[in-house]
Amino acid sequence: MDAHYSVKGAILTGRYTPPTHYVFKIESFSKLTKAIEDKYSADKFDAEGFSWKLSIYPTGDESKNGKGHISIFLKLDTSLAVGSDVNVTVNLFVFNHFEDKYFNGRVRRYHALKKTWGIAKFIDIETFSNPQNGYLLDDTCVFGAEIFVIKNSFKSERLSMMNEPSTDFHTWKITKFSSNMTTDNYYSGYFGYYSWYIWLCPDRTGKSKGNSISVSLCTMKSKIPADTKLFTKFILRVKDQIDGNHDVEIEDNHLYSSNNSSSGRVEFLSLAKLKDPKMGFLVDDTVIIEAKVTLIGLVMKES
Repeated sequence: MDAHYSVKGAILTGRYTPPTHYVFKIESFSKLTKAIEDKYSADKFDAEGFSWKLSIYPTGDESKNGKGHISIFLKLDTSLAVGSDVNVTVNLFVFNHFEDKYFNGRVRRYHALKKTWGIAKFIDIETFSNPQNGYLLDDTCVFGAEIFVIKNSFKSERLSMMNEPSTDFHTWKITKFSSNMTTDNYYSGYFGYYSWYIWLCPDRTGKSKGNSISVSLCTMKSKIPADTKLFTKFILRVKDQIDGNHDVEIEDNHLYSSNNSSSGRVEFLSLAKLKDPKMGFLVDDTVIIEAKVTLIGLVMKES
């Protein structure tokens, strides 16, 4: 189980398992601090398909405001093309002999112009050097590192809102409704640049199976450019042809794509209401369905 330890305001996470990729033991640490003025860089090691080098500043990296602390840095020792980067989770460790645990802090992303990351104030020298704290025992200490490269598999898209959104309207007048509505699917004519159309069919899947109509706004898949989605706002309405008081409509937003080219409501209007002469939906055996669709943005795949 992980534990937490406070080092003058810094919270380090402790664990019993050693670092996965690299452990560096220093004997006679006090002699090392006298022998070097800057840092000690260990030999490179390989992890996650890259080469790395661990550097330790026994008296702190003053250029990084690390004076009075042990500073520890990890360098990516593999060439990278300009503009490329490596997303990495790096844990840097110091071993506590008394608790038999490795305490760590984390660093971040590497790229061609920034190939060294670390922690300037990893642990303060006073705490580290006090033998009662367990980090420096018999003038011996242990540091370590583990690296996990995050392989990017995320999807990246960009939404571009339209400066002047375009709106398409369509009125579908279905005459001889009773005699024409004898099969499952009925389609209006196409309208607008993206070949919108209204799809009407009996509800075969909802709670009121066979007792309502389903109405959707669809587009021709071939009209949508590759790796593009149409961000729309639309209204679908079945008209009350008597006084307009009973119009039934839905208003919604939808992302149309080649994989998702339809949106609407399954139980749009019950057949009982549709055929009720007082409601005005079916007049002279004619039904009127209106559609309004506004293209308000484009969602495109980012390379």
